[in-house]
Amino acid sequence: MKQFSFEKLNVWQKSRALSVMIYGVTKKYPPDEKFGLTSQMRRSAISITSNIAEGTGRHSPKDKARFTEIAYGSTLELLNQTILSNDLEYLNNTDLETIIRNNGNVRWSI
Repeated sequence: MKQFSFEKLNVWQKSRALSVMIYGVTKKYPPDEKFGLTSQMRRSAISITSNIAEGTGRHSPKDKARFTEIAYGSTLELLNQTILSNDLEYLNNTDLETIIRNNGNVRWSI
């Protein structure tokens, strides 16, 4: 099967793993957060990988850079949401530290 150029990027691979992690931890969130924090965190995580992928399809360096900026912004948004999740006691300290550690391992060079 053909591999697309974004699939070879370390940043995309780590972001993909982060998305899977976020889906796993948010499964444990209270049902009343289904359309709130759970949904928002999942969309933020998916936005990271999606914008990295979309950026690789752009031809101009300026366009590629813009999608990288959007992906980075989604990363910060997700970081904020994980910290708030910990404050609300939906996310334990161990999971928070794991997410932050993995999030910090994402290198933003495409």
